[in-house]
Amino acid sequence: MVTMQDVARRAGVSKSTVSRVLNGKNIVRPEVTQAVFKAIEETGYRPNLLARQLATQRTHFIGFVMTNALYNGPYFSSLVYHAAAFSEQHGHQLVLADGKHSAEDERNAINFLLDMKCAGIVVYPKYLSDRELTEIIQATPTPITVLNRSLEPYSVTTDHYHSAVMMMEHILQQGHRRIAFIRGSNGSVTGEIRYQAYCDQLAQHGLTPDPQLVVQGDWTPESGYHAAQQLIARKTDFSAVLSGNDDMALGAMKALMELGYTIPQDISIAGFDNIKMGEFVTPSLTSVSVPLEQMIQKGILLALGEKESANALSLAGELKIRDSIAAR
Repeated sequence: MVTMQDVARRAGVSKSTVSRVLNGKNIVRPEVTQAVFKAIEETGYRPNLLARQLATQRTHFIGFVMTNALYNGPYFSSLVYHAAAFSEQHGHQLVLADGKHSAEDERNAINFLLDMKCAGIVVYPKYLSDRELTEIIQATPTPITVLNRSLEPYSVTTDHYHSAVMMMEHILQQGHRRIAFIRGSNGSVTGEIRYQAYCDQLAQHGLTPDPQLVVQGDWTPESGYHAAQQLIARKTDFSAVLSGNDDMALGAMKALMELGYTIPQDISIAGFDNIKMGEFVTPSLTSVSVPLEQMIQKGILLALGEKESANALSLAGELKIRDSIAAR
């Protein structure tokens, strides 16, 4: 394997001079710099960039922690895509660390990225509590940003409650009063917030939430499919379904249509997250957009210390009215 010493011999300089050239030091004469780069080309030397960056206590890495339980699905694939794209845009390489299946696994993933001397770290937590995250953040000088948690001043999130209120208002304005709800996974903060808004809006309109109209899902299309079957099997009247996310809404649509219902004429349906597929099903799915792209961009900017640019980004949700909801 070609070493830095081999390059130095070929260029007729010292090893420390080669190191200064590779580190961009301006104290090296131009002709020497040219000789070093020529020697690198001739020898085929590949510098160990990671070792060199670790030795100088800085890298151009952005760390990203997310448990593998969240990898599957368009929402999270879009999240990783934007994280990689914005890291590249800001001259950094995204390093993904798997948070696996527990709070300890998430902690280990963060520690791995800290050992990698990442310039900043973005965490989409599933298991770590707000208290644990705060302790980790305050114990290290490396900037760590938390996505989708209300953990000021370290978090980046959107107002899920307001977004759910907007959606419920729209459904209620269409004349629906018997509105079913498909909940997300147990323990999901986002899912609980959306469900609370559903209950609050019913109460505000003088309606009592009916437990028979609430079904548990787990964010997947399969769970939405089975949730819709459960709702029909209960033989409880309803004219609309609000799903905790679009994936479950699409699964519910399939189940309802297989059971002979026409959407939205018989049953209206809506979701959250505004995934791309929702635009291309028939009928197209009414949803609330989550500013995912802006959230991850803001998270990376904060992790890089660019607070002014980060704070200029809007993280408001937006109602996307399509064909899956009809007036009652």
